[in-house]
Amino acid sequence: MSETVLDPYEVGRSSEQAFWADAVADVVESRDLEDPIVIKGGVSPSGVPHIGHFNEIMRGYFVAEALRDRGHEVRQVFTADDKDRLRKVPRQLADLEWNVVGLGEVDAGALGRNLGKPYTDIPDPFGCCDSYGAHFTNLLKKSAELVGVDVEFVSNTQLYEDGEFEAVTRRVLERADRARDVLAEYQNKVDEDYVPFVPQCEECGRLTEGVTDVDLEAGEVHYVCEDVEAGDQTIEGCGHEGVAGLRDGKLPWRFEWPAQWEILGVDFEPFGKDHAEGSWPSGEDIARNVLDVDPPVPMVYEWFTLEGEPLSSSSGNVVTVDEVLEILEPEVFKYFFTKNPRKQRDFSVESVDRLVDDFDRFEAVYFGEVEPRDESEVERAERAYPMVVDDPREERVRIPYTFAAVLGMTDDPALREDIARKEGHIPDDAPEWAVDGALARVERARNWARRTNNEFDYELKRAEMPDAEFDDATEAALDDLAAFVAEGHDGDEIQGEIYETAKRHDVDIGEFFAAGYRLLFDDTEGPQLGPFVAKLDQDFVVQRLRREA
Repeated sequence: MSETVLDPYEVGRSSEQAFWADAVADVVESRDLEDPIVIKGGVSPSGVPHIGHFNEIMRGYFVAEALRDRGHEVRQVFTADDKDRLRKVPRQLADLEWNVVGLGEVDAGALGRNLGKPYTDIPDPFGCCDSYGAHFTNLLKKSAELVGVDVEFVSNTQLYEDGEFEAVTRRVLERADRARDVLAEYQNKVDEDYVPFVPQCEECGRLTEGVTDVDLEAGEVHYVCEDVEAGDQTIEGCGHEGVAGLRDGKLPWRFEWPAQWEILGVDFEPFGKDHAEGSWPSGEDIARNVLDVDPPVPMVYEWFTLEGEPLSSSSGNVVTVDEVLEILEPEVFKYFFTKNPRKQRDFSVESVDRLVDDFDRFEAVYFGEVEPRDESEVERAERAYPMVVDDPREERVRIPYTFAAVLGMTDDPALREDIARKEGHIPDDAPEWAVDGALARVERARNWARRTNNEFDYELKRAEMPDAEFDDATEAALDDLAAFVAEGHDGDEIQGEIYETAKRHDVDIGEFFAAGYRLLFDDTEGPQLGPFVAKLDQDFVVQRLRREA
């Protein structure tokens, strides 16, 4: 057994590598492991699978790719910890089409009546999968498929049923005194009667901690189905006195996690800082001093926030992978995870255009189309970009995201392409596949505008000029503003000029803004006019202000 103890906060941190996944791969390789190298993640089903759950899959993916680039065979697995008990009813769920619904729209009673039971023993509230646990896992599988990440999903329940946990469970119970001594270093509620096994009541199906006796020769655990504290509530036991086999229950989490490392032969596992400060220290200790196995190479990643608030399935503050891919290309979403995992990041749907701009620069650096900030930016792009884009092709075309949102304000595909070509965003010699890819971003940007109700969530009247009449002073003011826009000023300058032009021509400022909105949207209201028109194609704006088209 290796004597090296790794700090999950430091793994890969001091490396000279430009890309964090290469730094972690260096540490994994240093252990001289046999192929296949096994990379694991895992989650307990709860509520709606979201991008926070996907964080663990993507961290493992990039390390797996780094190792594959070095010639290693890698197996990436993700455990559904679906033998865990349901501790509380989530506020929201998602069907298999990713429609997020409240409890009033499903059979919520299927959850409420089954608190305390394993996720795989709870009926699917939607009635489409074998269980609530299977439903959750199917959504995670779909997430990985949508992004193009090949992950093997493993059910903990199935491992227990197949007897994969039986030998390690027996060993833990044989060494119960040692297990108690180790766990007592990390948990206060460990007394001399503590038994590291959670039987499942044969009468009511709930997991209980009321172990009364262990007969290892017979492979039996005797129990009383007692009440269980779950957060701020009590899950009532049925009082049944029974006997469970070693497959008829589960190990407590702090023993189950290191048991997974042994059963699956795990060599590397990333995890959130909650585990780093709780389960990891005890898991490492249990692996070495109870199970006599090496713990895997660990790595801590920071959690994401969503619009500045913690992601939470149970509270409903989530965004799903499917929802993200309605507004982003898969490669942009994958790029998000190439950033330093030790820095907390906010995923902001409101500001997702900035993420797209970052990706477009990252891509341009890879192809040598922009001046890099430093050599490390080049090195990171050279390593990470081929892991983000399946087939890097220099001829690809990217329309700037906010301009794609502008194009999304018209429904005519041919007009969208024509405008993009006129503005120089689609080269004349671009291959058809590249044009199609570029214009696909328009629909995603349009979805973004509608989801956020931002300045691009209007119907721009390009096909024909709205029927609008103005007095002489307003027409003169519009002509002056058209001349100013034609000079190429930015949004703030145009906004200021709108006020100055109205003042010079003695036009009411509210009526002048309304005139602009009428010409663009056939409406009297709209986004902040100056910054908005600066994002439009200049010829269109000038002609429209002059009432020419």
